[in-house]
Amino acid sequence: MSIQEANKYHAPKPTPWTLFLRYFLPWQIFRFVIINIRMTFMILKSHGRKLKPVKKK
Repeated sequence: MSIQEANKYHAPKPTPWTLFLRYFLPWQIFRFVIINIRMTFMILKSHGRKLKPVKKK
């Protein structure tokens, strides 16, 4: 891609609301907790599975 073609495409500028949420510590803590709870449930589901042995012929 040439420089002229690259200049046609601009990265979107974040909105004021997006910037606010990026720096708002209570929101970051809330998201961190939610993501960790979801990960914990996924891990617990995978560890709780009982796999049956494969029958060999």
